[in-house]
Amino acid sequence: MTAIKGLLVMDVDSTLIQEEVIDLLGEKAGLGPQVADITERAMRGELDFRQALAERVALLKGLPERIFEEVYQELHFTQGAKALVTALHDRGYKVGLVSGGFHETVDRLAAEAGCDYAVANRLEVVNGLLTGRTLGEVVTKETKLKQLKTWAAENGLDMSQTVAMGDGANDLPMIQAAGIGIAFCAKPIVREQAPYQITEPDLYQALAIIDEVTHL
Repeated sequence: MTAIKGLLVMDVDSTLIQEEVIDLLGEKAGLGPQVADITERAMRGELDFRQALAERVALLKGLPERIFEEVYQELHFTQGAKALVTALHDRGYKVGLVSGGFHETVDRLAAEAGCDYAVANRLEVVNGLLTGRTLGEVVTKETKLKQLKTWAAENGLDMSQTVAMGDGANDLPMIQAAGIGIAFCAKPIVREQAPYQITEPDLYQALAIIDEVTHL
């Protein structure tokens, strides 16, 4: 078995994909502006993420479960996303997704992009309708950091061999803990505190940063 050489963990909404899934769900519920406003404030670090998630999910109560299929058809991978995953696999890296979004879309995105791991929130469904609540542990900034460390340990990697990338305030702890932390088209608070930045919506640029740092 070939030794794993590194690990990249990234956010999903506004990083792996161009959209914010919860905002699209909000639009389907006829509450797009309200949901989008809460999302924006949470990503800027102005709101507690757990509280902001609960407020937004509550607004989705009553939506039919089939809404996930509709929303999935409206998602677009960020430029360079699949190419980055392929290139990293060729170099012996594992790729994981950590998302404050939902397994109902994240699992499909992970499979389509060829990612190795995925952790996200799960929405409660009863009788085919969203209840306005989540199930299980909420994915927070602490969860994202924990997953980065857990996946690194599972693959026998030092934290110096990890890369973390995202755009929002809840990505900062993992970005700062990783060997290479990248702010991707990020909110101001993330740009200010991340060691590296990508300012164009092209995920493949992460490879140039990894090469520069690791001198491959």
